[in-house]
Amino acid sequence: MDLHDHGLASDLEMMRQQAFERRQVLRWLLAGAATLPLMSCGGGTAASGGVTGTSGGAGSVTIPTAGACTVIPEETGGPYPADGTNTNGGSIINVLNQSGVVRSDIRASFNGATGVAAGVPLTINLQLLNASGGCASLAGYAVYLWHCDRDGLYSLYSSGVTAQNYLRGVQETDSAGKLAFTTIFPGCYAGRMPHVHFEVYPSLAKAASAVNRIKTSQFTFPMATLNEVYTASGYTASVRNLAQISYATDNVFADGTSLQMATVTGNATDGYVVTLTVAVNG
Repeated sequence: MDLHDHGLASDLEMMRQQAFERRQVLRWLLAGAATLPLMSCGGGTAASGGVTGTSGGAGSVTIPTAGACTVIPEETGGPYPADGTNTNGGSIINVLNQSGVVRSDIRASFNGATGVAAGVPLTINLQLLNASGGCASLAGYAVYLWHCDRDGLYSLYSSGVTAQNYLRGVQETDSAGKLAFTTIFPGCYAGRMPHVHFEVYPSLAKAASAVNRIKTSQFTFPMATLNEVYTASGYTASVRNLAQISYATDNVFADGTSLQMATVTGNATDGYVVTLTVAVNG
């Protein structure tokens, strides 16, 4: 019989049982050998955050780290969502029902607006997982994502860019629950750590109305990356603003960033790629 025909949950349970039995055997052996050094059988968390391991046999048993599928915190959408939930200048601001909002490259404005946001290139890779369904990939879901430009301004709201709608877009997840956006690295404006907003929807069709969103959250970037990227041209104000804020004093990230800290590769010259796994109750 194929031992792996019951899916991921069954495999993980079997590996946990094997790890438990291995630890029990070691305890029995050590019980009668008080003069021997005490052995540690518990696996520590790997630096990469990927797996923990137990040693002492022909190979090792790996299990997901605790919290690997913890639901990402619910956060405020802030004052600039442009999802139809607020107004600016007396008018409801909503890009979700505009032609062209479903796109992967969000650097340019769309639907008649012509502005293009300048800045260090950034690729955002997200993967959606179902925390209430064995951490399975969420295919066919949608994410609406938005953030400020390198000057800390939000299109459709901030003075000087109210006629633009750049740095906003919607994408549908593929069969692995993944999607990607091409954008620019957001600046740091006064009072907030640099961040990206997003809303999760159960389908692309339902992403046309904010009433259907199932999660609103934000993510941020490592301090080392921020210090590096803000040496690039156009981010002078971000250097000053970043020096006056921290994760600990930020009104969103003060309670922790473990589930909202993106993994980053790249550099300020060639651009960056950030990756984040987002668990929701699908």
